[in-house]
Amino acid sequence: MTARASAREIIALVADSCTELPYPRRDSAPDGPLGWPGYDALRARAAERTGESESVVCAVASVEGTPAVLIAFEFGFLGGSLGEGTGDRLEAAYTHAREHRLPVVPLVATGGSRMQEGMLALTQLQRVARQSALTREAGLPQIAVLRDPTTGGGWATLGAGADVVLALPGAQVGFAGSRVRPADADPAAYTAEAQVEAGSADAVVPPAELRATLGRWLRLLTGPSHEPAPVPGALGATELPASGWDAVRRARAARRPRAARYLDAYFTDRLAISGDRCGGTDPDGMLCGFGTHRGRTVAYAAQTGTATRPAGYRTATRLIRLADRLGIPVLTLVDTPGAANDAAAERQGAGAAIAELFGAVATARTPLTTLVIGEGGSGGALALAAPGRTWAVPDSYFSVIAPELAAAILKRPPEEVATTADRLRIRPQDLAELGVIRTTDRPAP
Repeated sequence: MTARASAREIIALVADSCTELPYPRRDSAPDGPLGWPGYDALRARAAERTGESESVVCAVASVEGTPAVLIAFEFGFLGGSLGEGTGDRLEAAYTHAREHRLPVVPLVATGGSRMQEGMLALTQLQRVARQSALTREAGLPQIAVLRDPTTGGGWATLGAGADVVLALPGAQVGFAGSRVRPADADPAAYTAEAQVEAGSADAVVPPAELRATLGRWLRLLTGPSHEPAPVPGALGATELPASGWDAVRRARAARRPRAARYLDAYFTDRLAISGDRCGGTDPDGMLCGFGTHRGRTVAYAAQTGTATRPAGYRTATRLIRLADRLGIPVLTLVDTPGAANDAAAERQGAGAAIAELFGAVATARTPLTTLVIGEGGSGGALALAAPGRTWAVPDSYFSVIAPELAAAILKRPPEEVATTADRLRIRPQDLAELGVIRTTDRPAP
């Protein structure tokens, strides 16, 4: 199947079974609200060609066993454009989803708003945005699939506004459609792959894998739980470090277990989200997503041992806020020498990104569990740590600042770095004594 499948073909591709929803009836004036010459004939030809009476087909479907509301665009009907009739159907579909507590899956293929209905067509975007927002407030997930093409207001509402954004390979995706871009615009920038690279979409999924991937996402995002995520077991050293500098050396050891190993051991199945929705990604510094642990869904945000970039903090914030809305517990793994502090990071808003993460952690209603698995470097690490629910493995440390930098600030010679590390009390046993971390499931004193 190609990315330009019909609405019913794409529904058949992803659904085990489905029942089409009833549609609201709209009495339209001749040639539409603007009296556009030939509009009725245009719609009649589109209906004859596609077998549809509007540009979307809405249905309740089972996707790998999970019920959901599917909204499939029919690009063959006037380019999948949005008009008043489209808005009626979309509003009815979202309302049904909220009334029956179902996730929503927009299968988008649209060129934008319908010219023959003018501003009345454009204002359907406000209507759709409101329905999406109400569904988000109701704690129901929205998973968009970007088909070819996904442009204009359809991308800026149903697509980019979803909680998780998947895309078919090679699909044209961008706010500007092909006929309204600058003549010298690079077409590669308006693709599904480019949107993933820019942090605006999560993954490109081949058609043959779409049903299984959607099914996994729907299972993960429709499994709320009020219980905190259990603390992962330590995978590295079992004996506590003898000194502060010993703790630092062990945390920096190349062979020490990193985030990917902890996540593989903890989850039986997991899927990643990617991107901060602000134009950035940090795949080497922050791993975020949802997984299954002992039959329950747990969200995760895990630092990888490198300096975390602003996009990594924003992606973690996005993850925590989404998990909070859906009632899913969160596991965070702290492991960074600190936030990236180069000029690029400053231009990308490092301080603001860290502030947003601190705020998301502080206000989350869903329980957070944190394990320090390596380096805990200053505020760049603390931003990801759950107050009162943080643990640490034996080959880790947590410090107000790296010992070398602390010595430099205090104007101490290099040979006093190890002594400084001891005085900072950064070992796991020191942190437990200070009440910074837990050693049991009971709160630290």
